[in-house]
Amino acid sequence: MSQPTLSTAASRYQPPHIAGSSEGLSHAQSELLERAAELGRTCFAPRAARHDREASFPVENFDDLRQAGLLALCVPASHGGLEAAFATYALVVAELGRHCAATALCFSMHACACMGAGLIADQLDMSSAERAEHERHRTLHFERIVRHGKVYAQPFSEGGAAAAGKAPWTTTARKVEGGYRIDGRKIFASLSGAADCYGVLCTLQRPGATLRDTLYLAVPAEAPGLEVCGDWDPLGMRGTVSRNLLLKDVFVPDSARLLPEGLYHQAAQRFPHIFTTLSPTYMGIAQAAYDFSVMYLRAELPGMSPVKRRMYPTKQAAVAEMRIKLEQTRALFLQCVREAGIDPDDGARQRLYAAHYTVMENAHAVCALALRTCGGQALLKSLPLERLFRDSRCGSLMLPWTAELCLDRLGRECLYAGAEGDERIE
Repeated sequence: MSQPTLSTAASRYQPPHIAGSSEGLSHAQSELLERAAELGRTCFAPRAARHDREASFPVENFDDLRQAGLLALCVPASHGGLEAAFATYALVVAELGRHCAATALCFSMHACACMGAGLIADQLDMSSAERAEHERHRTLHFERIVRHGKVYAQPFSEGGAAAAGKAPWTTTARKVEGGYRIDGRKIFASLSGAADCYGVLCTLQRPGATLRDTLYLAVPAEAPGLEVCGDWDPLGMRGTVSRNLLLKDVFVPDSARLLPEGLYHQAAQRFPHIFTTLSPTYMGIAQAAYDFSVMYLRAELPGMSPVKRRMYPTKQAAVAEMRIKLEQTRALFLQCVREAGIDPDDGARQRLYAAHYTVMENAHAVCALALRTCGGQALLKSLPLERLFRDSRCGSLMLPWTAELCLDRLGRECLYAGAEGDERIE
């Protein structure tokens, strides 16, 4: 009995634009997205399976991002960067997420550090002295990124309530002559062992310290007292290499401040979009799972047998459901990233919770439906769908805004205005 020949014809399915359509995008946005797409298709996607299998950091991908100038995506133009707006940043990361989710997630953390010191800091209230000092400090950090290609990480979690914004950070910084001494521990520290600097959130040591005493300090990877430790063998997002950071009496100078003392708390209150910078990666995962499913059912995946499965009503219905979830997710995602700005009103803030929750949950829902629809062969590690499925499950668990926290905040803020409360019921 003759064997079916492998499909060699070029795919007739054209994956849609990550924004659904390029209409309305500026020339600069389109160019950046084309740059990201080219890197993703030709470089990141072919390496993704290896980094997932080995749980190894995609060093080569960051070399490519550096060469393409994208490490400076969110650095202000006045400091030699590309000065991408929040929406542009989100679309670039989503496009990268279609091809290698671990790379996109790590890149988003680097870009977040740039936004904190740049785009967001520029909109915060500061005294003229604070502004001048911040300008001096961020000049040093942006020069490292733009001229020397340094990568900044964003270790966040500690295993307690701080990462959810419910308590001060247990990692502390003691003020000393010329800088700070840091002690503490961060867990799930993505880019551990690969970043050049770690943007560490910690509490300024003082009596009765609160969230208002949060410091945002850049700790060089080679700083004495900083140690990367622990194993890394997770379900998904394996290429992020998110091990533990131990900080023991680590000294950093005053210039390590990525924001002036006390300003991180203001940023957290007034620019909540900063807590949704992980979701664009998952928008990309949802799109990638849908793209895979269509090409698989049309028998247009490179190297697969030319056996089409698209004629079955059950497959058609499943793809329709996937497309509906994808477009619902994209619509809310795009609205919220375009609304990003200082002091959002109640409606915008509540939409933000809804969007973040929707992206994280629907990315996994689309992947699960894709896996069921494509069938047994899609479980093979030689195909990317099972990796997308595993990666997609991680999003709803990621602090600072897990899916549960989004529901908690959204429900409360929908029903209570400001400081409203209820009479105690005996």
